Amino acid sequence: MTGNGEKKKAAPNDRSFTKGLSPLQLIEIDACTQCGECLKYCPVQDVTGNPLISPPEKIRVFREFIKATDGLKARLLGPQLIDRKLLEDFTKAVYECTTCGACGQHCTVGIFTQRLWPMLRKEMVRRGLGPIGPQVNLPKVIGETGNPYNRLAAERFAPWFPEHVKVVDRADIGYYAGCTGAYEATPMVRGDVLVLGAIGEPFTMLPAEDEVCCGFPLFITGQHDMLEDLVSRLVAAYQAKAVKTLLCSCPCCVNIMSRDWPLFYKKELPFKIRHITQFVAASMKSGKLAIKRELRERLIYHDPCYLSRGVGIMEEPRAVLRGIPGAELLEFDRNRLESRCCGAGGAARKIFSENAIEMGRHTIAEAVEKKADKLVLSCPACYAKVNEAMVGYDKQIEIVDIMELLAKMIEAVDSGTP
Repeated sequence: MTGNGEKKKAAPNDRSFTKGLSPLQLIEIDACTQCGECLKYCPVQDVTGNPLISPPEKIRVFREFIKATDGLKARLLGPQLIDRKLLEDFTKAVYECTTCGACGQHCTVGIFTQRLWPMLRKEMVRRGLGPIGPQVNLPKVIGETGNPYNRLAAERFAPWFPEHVKVVDRADIGYYAGCTGAYEATPMVRGDVLVLGAIGEPFTMLPAEDEVCCGFPLFITGQHDMLEDLVSRLVAAYQAKAVKTLLCSCPCCVNIMSRDWPLFYKKELPFKIRHITQFVAASMKSGKLAIKRELRERLIYHDPCYLSRGVGIMEEPRAVLRGIPGAELLEFDRNRLESRCCGAGGAARKIFSENAIEMGRHTIAEAVEKKADKLVLSCPACYAKVNEAMVGYDKQIEIVDIMELLAKMIEAVDSGTP
């Protein structure tokens, strides 16, 4: 693969702002009534209170950009030059968003913001104004290492993969660990493969050097040039291993695989995409996986934004947790499609870390208030950032990934631990 982390030459700021948007997105931008209903649910507003970076203000400003370059006056007299400071302020605002989609979920006119914000970011990249900070290096880093963390491929599986779990060369079931899990949330992916091993169906994986980034970090930061190559490479590799169902635990990976891989692949994928909880819940229902050890604890589950609002997977994780004997499942006040963002999404957590930590602490505080014994997550970005948010915080709770928890239950039974 090749990648270039340098920004392209900035596009003139009198050029059309509508080129990269679909007809539906143009209608959505025009449809925003500035009612402010979304402000009640925006996690960035919760922690900053800054209306200049709010969803309706971003849409209002972008609408002014369109008016200046594509409106009736612009068509008659020529496009207006837009102040660069205004463009830079808008760029910061659209990148400070976690792209959680809560604003769209509560939008009175139905704007699909979880998809709109990345497209507005793409437009700012086209103009040489985005992305922000080290995000600009993502194409180069992914091109050289295969992951956004600039880590060696040799380190992708080696530190965490359980030696006794067998991976076959070809199988109907494929497993994709993903970059964030493999490098920043290893208990998650270790739990994934331990549970898959316990289920007993043969599964395959790509070699560490071939399991490259799914493309989500590039997509969400608006840097799309490499995506077709990444997707084609991964699809071909899994097809060569005869995979019919590809499993992954990262919601961001599952989201881009199911929603966008077919677009960049330019046809239907030769295999199905499933979140690991879908596969595990079905295995528990069929009796292929049974949790025998009791866990008399109160568990509270946090719905990841790109799993719930993104691809609509909400009941399978709960079915898995209800399958643990003795466990009591609690709910956040805002759950499922209403879930509150933990702060880790949209590639914003590395740039706007203070925002992300404060959002994560909202999640921790509610879990503690509801007297949960464990805060259960199912997203590697959430896992990494919420654990970071708890450092030095006066409220403490055990944080565990859903598959990490299951794996511990299975290992305890296998080892004879009471």
